[in-house]
Amino acid sequence: MSGNNYQYDPTEMFKEWIKKSGKAQTEFMKNFGVFMGNRVQEFNPVEALKEITDKATETQTNVMKNFANFQAKGMDTLFNMGQIMPNFMNWGTYKTSVGTNGRISIPEAERDALGLREGDLVQVMILPLGKKSKNKEVKK
Repeated sequence: MSGNNYQYDPTEMFKEWIKKSGKAQTEFMKNFGVFMGNRVQEFNPVEALKEITDKATETQTNVMKNFANFQAKGMDTLFNMGQIMPNFMNWGTYKTSVGTNGRISIPEAERDALGLREGDLVQVMILPLGKKSKNKEVKK
């Protein structure tokens, strides 16, 4: 049995294809330019490829810059949250009732968890939840 006698070089085939396509594109641009009323411009496939490559490089650079900015902003936000987080550890919420003369009390478990002692200064934020009736059910 004999093998295929047709020996080909892919590199040469590619070069030939580029030449043929370049010539076809040049002809198209010449003809198209005439219809559009433009002066005939010489089409250079190498220049066109260089222009496309430059635009792709510029776009890629912009994408990377935008990603870097996005990442930096995310890290800043995370850092700021890290700075704020210890303050949340000192906060506590609980439900209580308003007593005689408008007094409220902080339950012992919450006082211990927050490390509060008699005479400590605290800030209170009031968020009314509802009214209690005589049978102590909360009415909304």
